[in-house]
Amino acid sequence: MTFKLPPLSERANRVTPFMVMEVMEKARQLESEGRSVIHMEVGEPDFPTPSVVVETMVKAIQDGAYYYAHSQGTPLLREALSRHYKKHYGVSIPPHRFLVTPGTSVGLSLLFGALLEPGDSVILSNPYYACYPNFVEFYGGKPLLSLVKEVDGFKLDPSALKELIAANSKVKAILINSPANPTGAVLEPKRLKAIAELGPLVISDEIYHGLSYQEERDHTILEYTDRAVVVGGFSKAYSMTGWRIGYLIVPEPYVRPLQSICQNFVISVNSAVQMAAETALEHAWPEVERMRFLYDKRRKLMINGLRSLGLGILVEPFGAFYVLANVSHVNGDSRALAMEILDKAGLATTPGCEFGSGAEGFLRFSYATSPENIDEGLLRLKNFLAEKGKLP
Repeated sequence: MTFKLPPLSERANRVTPFMVMEVMEKARQLESEGRSVIHMEVGEPDFPTPSVVVETMVKAIQDGAYYYAHSQGTPLLREALSRHYKKHYGVSIPPHRFLVTPGTSVGLSLLFGALLEPGDSVILSNPYYACYPNFVEFYGGKPLLSLVKEVDGFKLDPSALKELIAANSKVKAILINSPANPTGAVLEPKRLKAIAELGPLVISDEIYHGLSYQEERDHTILEYTDRAVVVGGFSKAYSMTGWRIGYLIVPEPYVRPLQSICQNFVISVNSAVQMAAETALEHAWPEVERMRFLYDKRRKLMINGLRSLGLGILVEPFGAFYVLANVSHVNGDSRALAMEILDKAGLATTPGCEFGSGAEGFLRFSYATSPENIDEGLLRLKNFLAEKGKLP
């Protein structure tokens, strides 16, 4: 007797592919065929992890740090995180309010699984980080999109959020991301404070903290309210993407329920990686500052280069390592254009449609690559645009 496989759930089939990975995989295929490709599609630092962090990891494994850890994270790491938030933000967060997770994506997944009932709404900016709607919808929630405008630097407008909340009775949370992917937008203190005062829980994705290029320091939402959850990690600023370690900071009533979820679904994060993360917090900040300085030079190189080619950047991005450039005068179909540039010019970018309707007609360029690659990528793009008669 032959039995058929049961179908997957509807929620599983609703999860859309991650376009940036599709572009990267296509680029890798071209490279395997002997083509040269410049990668500006993936938001991954090209700097090595600070050596002091790597040395800690190696020693930890050699010393036997490969057993289960505390389900919330090692006490030493959570204490180091508590000191970090006091030193850099001036906020006092007790160690027991941190939950260490295998990267921020897992942290968001655990959080939405705990927070959302069917039909609850979460407000997102549009454009948004591509995975956000999938996180919300997978757990039965409904994304509510607030369009952010190019002319305003793609920043959330508290007045527009207030109207959206008034028109929807089941708004559970507002999800913000500053510095933002894909726009590079940084929300200033006045705007953060206004969002904190709107009423719903604020979920603040702060994974790009440490990568702001303005004189003013980064600000956490916890400076303005305790009714918030912070999502943070080590991947971007510390160049630790593959280490897969992040954390949540949650309000007191959420701690025990989320710990129970972590016990069941995560068990614990790798012990040696947690020791390395503690070292990153305590000893790698000078290296973070050095990388930030070099990213800023690359940011300026990328912005000036794209503008010289006639691509629209109305407001400079001041955070993360992305430029979202308007290419609608070349082709309003960003996916088709990105694939054409990849095929014809050997330059991998991310189509704006990946980030919502508000980014259609744009391409995202990552400057988390060397100045030499940026120069070569811009040259390839210039030649592509010249052949299409689209240079200014």
